[in-house]
Amino acid sequence: MSHLLYLLILTLFFISSNSKPHPLDPLSPSEISTIHQILKSALISKHHSFTFHYVGLDEPDKTELLSYLSSQAQNPNYTLPRQAFVIARSDKQTHEFHINISNRSVIAHEIYHGFGFPTFTLDEQYEASSLPLKYGPFLDSLRKRGVYNLSEIICDTFSVGWFGEKKQGNRVIKLLCYLAKDTINFYMRPLEGIGILVDLEEMKITKYEDISTVPIPGPNGTDYHASKPKRRYKHESKPNPKVQIDGHMIRWANWEFHLSFDMRAGPIISLASIYDSYTSTHRKVLHRAYISELFVPYMDPTEEWYFRSFLDEGEFGLGLLASTLEARSDCPDGARYKDGYYAAWNGLPVRIGNVFCVFERKSGDVVWRHTEIGIPGRVITEVMPDVSLVVRMVTTVGNYDYVIDWEFKTSGSIHFKVALTGMLEVKGSKYTHTNEIKNEQYGTLIAPNTLAIYHDHFITCYVDLDIDGSNNSFVKSKLETVRVKNENSKRKSYWAVVKQTAKTESDANVELGSEPAEYLFVNPNKKTKIGNDVGYRIISQGATGTSLLSDDDYPQIRASYTKRQISVTAYNKSEKWAAGLCADQSRGDDNLSSFIKKNRPIENRDIVLWYTVGLHHVPYQEDFPLMNVISGGFELRPSNFFDNNQLIRT
Repeated sequence: MSHLLYLLILTLFFISSNSKPHPLDPLSPSEISTIHQILKSALISKHHSFTFHYVGLDEPDKTELLSYLSSQAQNPNYTLPRQAFVIARSDKQTHEFHINISNRSVIAHEIYHGFGFPTFTLDEQYEASSLPLKYGPFLDSLRKRGVYNLSEIICDTFSVGWFGEKKQGNRVIKLLCYLAKDTINFYMRPLEGIGILVDLEEMKITKYEDISTVPIPGPNGTDYHASKPKRRYKHESKPNPKVQIDGHMIRWANWEFHLSFDMRAGPIISLASIYDSYTSTHRKVLHRAYISELFVPYMDPTEEWYFRSFLDEGEFGLGLLASTLEARSDCPDGARYKDGYYAAWNGLPVRIGNVFCVFERKSGDVVWRHTEIGIPGRVITEVMPDVSLVVRMVTTVGNYDYVIDWEFKTSGSIHFKVALTGMLEVKGSKYTHTNEIKNEQYGTLIAPNTLAIYHDHFITCYVDLDIDGSNNSFVKSKLETVRVKNENSKRKSYWAVVKQTAKTESDANVELGSEPAEYLFVNPNKKTKIGNDVGYRIISQGATGTSLLSDDDYPQIRASYTKRQISVTAYNKSEKWAAGLCADQSRGDDNLSSFIKKNRPIENRDIVLWYTVGLHHVPYQEDFPLMNVISGGFELRPSNFFDNNQLIRT
């Protein structure tokens, strides 16, 4: 597609967005309601019960979408049919539906026969969490611990994982309970030793254990709640005029892109293009990007803790657990806000107000500068301040909050950053001082009777880069030491760049730091004026940990892709989720590693980057009672994409 045509396509959509939805717009509340009515009319009467676990846009296939976009100049009234993908449960089976919203029909209906179950609904988690409060053995366990007031008990839900079972088990969830007496930070007061298993289909407790009794950590120093009510600010009356939002399309400085909400992934960035000031055209950089999975394994193998190895996105939903953003706290003055909508268990739309904020960031840093003193009689200083546009969402998955930022820089770079905060997941303990600990406790004593368990966070992003077009290649630019053979040189060695283009998917698995190298997506069909392949570099922005679990450990089998930071696969619309479609109790047979095993050709093809941000979390006392943010991410940086530094003229 030519640069001029791509610019025309984007312009047409800005003009027409008010009259018709963009093909990548998220499902509107009315569309979610329509989907509910379609399935209610067609199928619900045939089944005893019917619960919705995922309702999302079934986006057009990429080739179909690009063909549609390119045809708008000739046929502006034509629209692609709006379609949805639905995962629902009925009669203990998982159903997949493809819905044509435009003509109100069911295109396809299949029973899912693979391993695993879909995302938990919020309602079933709430219902399950209330069961212990009416369960005799649990009440006995409370009395044994000196707890009598049920209003001070809070139970939370935990997925059970998979640990080698041959047959698919029942759809169950674990409950762990806490004491909220004298603090709102109940996570710091676990009722250790109690394990509760709930069958979600029957909604009853099927297994109960009270294995051990240890002191309940005290409330002192646990509360983080402000003593005075926090002032709630309204949005600034005059949002930043530089940030233009038209529907779900966003324009700022030299960037244009589409922003969507998904109940599983959260924010989805699409069709990102940057204006080239030298050619006066918009050039495509990224087709689609989002978080694909969040893997959090804990390092305690004991009976009460071994199962804690969560696939938080596939099991609980990052969008489903997104928070309403606080003006002037989560986001600065001048931010623009957008709502998000998801389908509840009954298929009806639910609004999350201010789920995204979009704002201009002036960091106080410089993007380039130079002071020249070499010219006699003159001192020349030129400085370009660093200004960027940030798209932010915050999701709260139990005790952890994840601040998710997609940042667009005028230099052409795209930064992804995730910042972790919230509460640690702690274990009640008999220890009050480190000198009492003689054996491995799998964590850090951060307060009396309170152990914070070692754990990991692996955030895997799906990034469909389209560098100046769909067909790209993945290049490893290795830095290799070369011995000087010229006897006339006083040097003994230097380093040179040796480029290797990955031929197949197995060639493109990278563990950062294993060798000195740079990694690029290039378009071999496009050259700069002086002949270099146009491209973008993939640069770590911290948090490059990889999984240290053994390959035969069951949590690692489910998330086997976390042994490396970078993978590249051939584009396939169905390959979206790093841990597979149905992550709860999954066993790794349809995860990212299974995509890579196909070993498809990827040279000069439509390819996808998968980048995993990894943090090994060793807790410290400063993380108690609430931890300050730790963060990591990556940068996509233009590398021979432009003919020179764009910011000289921006």
